[in-house]
Amino acid sequence: MDNCWDYNNGQSEIRMGKALRDGYREKVFLMTKIDGRSKEEASRQIDESLKRLQTDHIDLLQHHEIIRLDDPDRIFAEGGAHEALLEAKKTGKIRHIGFTGHKDPSIHLRMLQTASDNGFRFETVQLPLNVMDGHQFRSFQHQVLPVLLKDNIGVLAMKTFGDNFILRSNTVTPIEALHYVMSLPTSVVITGIDTPKILDQALEAVRTYKKLDESQLTAMLDRTRTAATKGAFELYKTSNHFDGTNRNPHWLG
Repeated sequence: MDNCWDYNNGQSEIRMGKALRDGYREKVFLMTKIDGRSKEEASRQIDESLKRLQTDHIDLLQHHEIIRLDDPDRIFAEGGAHEALLEAKKTGKIRHIGFTGHKDPSIHLRMLQTASDNGFRFETVQLPLNVMDGHQFRSFQHQVLPVLLKDNIGVLAMKTFGDNFILRSNTVTPIEALHYVMSLPTSVVITGIDTPKILDQALEAVRTYKKLDESQLTAMLDRTRTAATKGAFELYKTSNHFDGTNRNPHWLG
């Protein structure tokens, strides 16, 4: 169950915390994200997430929105956020550590390299994977996914629809878009669910799923090639539409 310290100004974690009471917490793999780049701010956000989620531990905590070139430097600097995550793991507040981002595959690769330079290996990476990203424009599928598979790092796919912008291209249906990503070598496909209708859509994708073969993948890529050329439907790469920390720099600490 995916979440973030900043989603809906904390309301998403509060709602999930209420839903996980009465024995449900033990049945889920609970994950959330923090924005803090300093040790002090990251520690504060971790404790706030634990309180909101009404739990004594988070299964996976991820550094959120690694979208700037200096994010890796700030996180791994002395007094940086990563120190807070390591301490939280040591004390049992969190079990696993990863990071997320959506802007540019080169920033993901830099985060992985900075971690390695500091003697650390992330257990998961959350990244955009979708039928538009399957082409060459700043492609996470082509540039980052092979590195994660090589290093046996968990692949958390997101932005299957790119906040519905990809669906506005009128080149794929929601079920086709989900089946495309489910056919990639991912650990899990994360899809946002905000209405019962969208929940039914996700369940239908699972019920009808059969891994796409190469000819089916190629046909879908051929169909979306023109729309994908310049990232026009991948606004998470080309605009600040998704960049919550840019609009709220105080979250970073």
